[in-house]
Amino acid sequence: MFSPTRRKVLKAMLFGGTAIAAPSALYAAEYGRGEGMPWSPLRGQPPYYGTTEASFFTPAEREAVAAICARLIPSDDGPGATEADVVTFLDRQMAGFYGRGQHWYMQGPFLEGTATQGYQSEHPPAQLYRRALAALEAHCRNTYEAGFAALSEDRQDAVLKGLDEEEITFAEVSAKTFFDLILKNTIEGFFADPLYGGNRDMVAWRYIGFPGTRYDYRDFVGHNGARIELPPVSLMGRPGWSSP
Repeated sequence: MFSPTRRKVLKAMLFGGTAIAAPSALYAAEYGRGEGMPWSPLRGQPPYYGTTEASFFTPAEREAVAAICARLIPSDDGPGATEADVVTFLDRQMAGFYGRGQHWYMQGPFLEGTATQGYQSEHPPAQLYRRALAALEAHCRNTYEAGFAALSEDRQDAVLKGLDEEEITFAEVSAKTFFDLILKNTIEGFFADPLYGGNRDMVAWRYIGFPGTRYDYRDFVGHNGARIELPPVSLMGRPGWSSP
């Protein structure tokens, strides 16, 4: 049975010339990201800067993920994943359509892929994180009598190396797949626009000298190779761009 909204769309397609010319645009506006039908504008949850509350991770999971990120991008000669609040980026990603794998084909058969084929797990990212984190915690407690976050940095590095080199395996999910995914996601969260929760205060961009999402660089076309010192700008803009 058609909903009233969809019936209006079909009626417009049949009797309106412009609607017939662009039905795909109408359906795109109607069904969005697949989070229920029908979909309507402004019903989504736009990303926002400064998220601190847990959206997906439990407190224990968040602590473990923050510790993993801190070792993958440590705070040594510059800001690391901790300063960039990468765990908040990951938390929001796992709570959203990426974590649910909504844009991916997630039906079988599931075969072992090659290194060039990307993510091949039968588990959506959020489910992989949840199961792998539980297995990681169990491994650390059985081996060291403490959770991952409570281990020394040297032991944390040894565990992560074991995951990467497949010396440590999990029963329900691939430990190597989890390591590869959280490494990739950590790098994304470190360099992503602060709008999405990570790269807090644009610390990663400031560290590498990236000027951010500026409109254009026409004023600097003739710089003749000289270094350009520009403070980074986020997608949210900067105070000077706001109307009083």
